[in-house]
Amino acid sequence: MGNEELKQTNEIKMAIPLLDAIDIQGKDITADALLTQRKLADYLRLERKAHYHFTVKGNQPGLFQDIQLYFHNRQEPDFIAYDPPDHGRIETRKIWTTTELNHYLDFPHVGQAFVIERESIEKKSGEYSHDIAYGITSRKPDETNAQQLLAINRGHWSIENSCHYILDWNFDEDRSRIRTGYGPENISRLRRFAIGAIKSKGVRSVAQKMRELTCNIRLVFDYLRMTKNSCTSARL
Repeated sequence: MGNEELKQTNEIKMAIPLLDAIDIQGKDITADALLTQRKLADYLRLERKAHYHFTVKGNQPGLFQDIQLYFHNRQEPDFIAYDPPDHGRIETRKIWTTTELNHYLDFPHVGQAFVIERESIEKKSGEYSHDIAYGITSRKPDETNAQQLLAINRGHWSIENSCHYILDWNFDEDRSRIRTGYGPENISRLRRFAIGAIKSKGVRSVAQKMRELTCNIRLVFDYLRMTKNSCTSARL
């Protein structure tokens, strides 16, 4: 097994136990390319009755090439989103979708394949950026249209960017001295799990909640429903 395959296997082993503890039935689970795996797709659809929204890149070469080839000569997009220049840049996002690959792609439970094109212009510098992302979802068009798919994708990257910000500023991850073996990846997973657990409670400030939990270890166990009282109140 190569390093990339081993890394993907480890990601799946970490992801499924975390999802086991969450009610995800009927929900959309988004993931980047590393978790675009058949085992996770089967787990979500067959065992948990949830839906997936996966990014497709070169770690799945056959899948990536098939979708890329289909959308090579794409025509008018199915939906276009124009983001207001609130953060000093102007962004345009376009999405194309298809169901014609559903039974052709070597991947389970595909409801639609899609490609998203993003263009961004920095207002001050005029700097232009352009990127294209390919993906698949188990949702069919009658369940999720192009506009909704684009919103799901946008939500995924908004959370990802927010998570990176917290890792940088609250955990000071760049200065971590854990550097050998799988240590950096494993500790990053634990930090991301902590962020997700805190955010799942609907808190307004992750940093403030981290300070509160740091000062009172009992609160940490209550927060994770690992004490008798917290488990009892959760059932009521």
